[in-house]
Amino acid sequence: MLPYSTMVLTTTLLAGIVFLVLLTYKVTKRSPFWNIRGPKSHSFVIGNIWEVFHRPTGQSEFEWQDTYGAVIRLKASFGSEQLMITDHKALQHIFQETDYRWRKSKSRRELSRLTSGRGLAWADGDSHRRQRRLMVPAFGAPEAKHFLPYFLECANTLVSRWTDILSISPQQSEILNIPEWTTRFALDALGQAAFDYDFGAIKNQDSDHSGLHSKKLSAKTFGIPTKGNLLTFELFRYVPSWVVEYLNDHNPKFALLHRVAQVATNTAKDLIAMKSIAVMENKNKKDVMSILVKANMDSQNPNARLTEEEIWATIRVLIFAGHETSANTAAWMLLMGHEDGQITVQDLESMPLLNAVVKETLRVHPTNPLMSRTSVEDDILPLSKPITTTTGELLQELLVPKGTTVLASVAAYNRNTDVFGEDASEFNPDRWLEPGHIASGVSFGVYANLATFSAGIRSCIGWRFAVLELQTILYELLRNFEFSATPELDNVQRVTAFIMIPAIEGELEKGSRMPLKVTFAPKDEE
Repeated sequence: MLPYSTMVLTTTLLAGIVFLVLLTYKVTKRSPFWNIRGPKSHSFVIGNIWEVFHRPTGQSEFEWQDTYGAVIRLKASFGSEQLMITDHKALQHIFQETDYRWRKSKSRRELSRLTSGRGLAWADGDSHRRQRRLMVPAFGAPEAKHFLPYFLECANTLVSRWTDILSISPQQSEILNIPEWTTRFALDALGQAAFDYDFGAIKNQDSDHSGLHSKKLSAKTFGIPTKGNLLTFELFRYVPSWVVEYLNDHNPKFALLHRVAQVATNTAKDLIAMKSIAVMENKNKKDVMSILVKANMDSQNPNARLTEEEIWATIRVLIFAGHETSANTAAWMLLMGHEDGQITVQDLESMPLLNAVVKETLRVHPTNPLMSRTSVEDDILPLSKPITTTTGELLQELLVPKGTTVLASVAAYNRNTDVFGEDASEFNPDRWLEPGHIASGVSFGVYANLATFSAGIRSCIGWRFAVLELQTILYELLRNFEFSATPELDNVQRVTAFIMIPAIEGELEKGSRMPLKVTFAPKDEE
């Protein structure tokens, strides 16, 4: 095998030749979206993608949506084009109505492989269908009711740990980095509910599994990519997958990611061994992994079963997708709860308001702010309302050729005024309680018409798990503690680092950070 540096140089040269050929072709061919409105590009090499990743999460998309509407032409690398779409009818068609005719882009699949292996997030077509069919039953509505005791136990452990910290403080208060603690909670909650396993993250910072909740992982690995990083991922579209995988597996930039992935894989192997023995001894439990292992063993068709590597990857998917995303959402919930004076512990005893706070946080602060799909055949996108082209023509539907890439901005769709009202840019839980505030006739996604958990065949199978987890931690923490601002909050930004994380401006190297002052909540008098 060639040295890493030689492989990089060879790949760059080959990709460069391909680009020259494609560039010549594009110059002589008229764009199919020449009359669709969109922002100007300030870079021929990288297009508008730079603006997406080098401004606070969603900022560019919000402005483009306000200016150009729900269908926007964007420039990608070397003059290529893609569409940004936030029209709910078009997104419903792409994500919910076309099976695998719209697929994850090659670069997004590679990111999934790096974080969680060849599991559900990476798989496509028949492989994805087979893996999902085995996993979905473990996350159904009947199974969700078994998760609550685990979540309550972990939330109470966090409350106890914070109580100890505050009790020894002279001021009976402490400034805590909320994402660090919510990440520990989420990992323990995942371990208990999904694996019937105690990671011990809340109690012991130096546990064997501490590497799984590294607060610097997303920030250090994916945060604010350089133009070179963005261009590299664009080049990956034009080289064989095995070359891309080799380069990324030996890329020093991903060293922390590889270490965490190895910890996750080792953990997965241990869990599979434990669960397999328990299932064979008929010691079946209701945790996700037990259900999955039993279903895999009971499958009558060997071709329908998950391979050993796929089961390892499944656990890695659950670990990566199931705890850091929930942890950051929980941190945003506590921040928004602090900023909105109407949210009190007494209010949260009413489940409708509790649900409204969770929905509104998931709407305004989606952990996965961007999704992309590429068409594998020509298609026609229906639109919820006509768009006006640069020539003044009204289009009620849009013809898209094979190979078109659509950027679905979750952040912008979740603030689409046509769906969520004229105040869609504001944090307002009451929108979920007042009739007529949310547009009728919209049917997108698996939860509350939000794009946060995606939709259709690639929707998040653990969305019920996540919602219940968020409801539990929000209720328990606000019942026991009060949260107030710190000076650093003025510099907290939303940063796209594969997922969306809170970070202090200029201090991304320190990872996810949202420092809040925590004190004991006043106790009701007897």
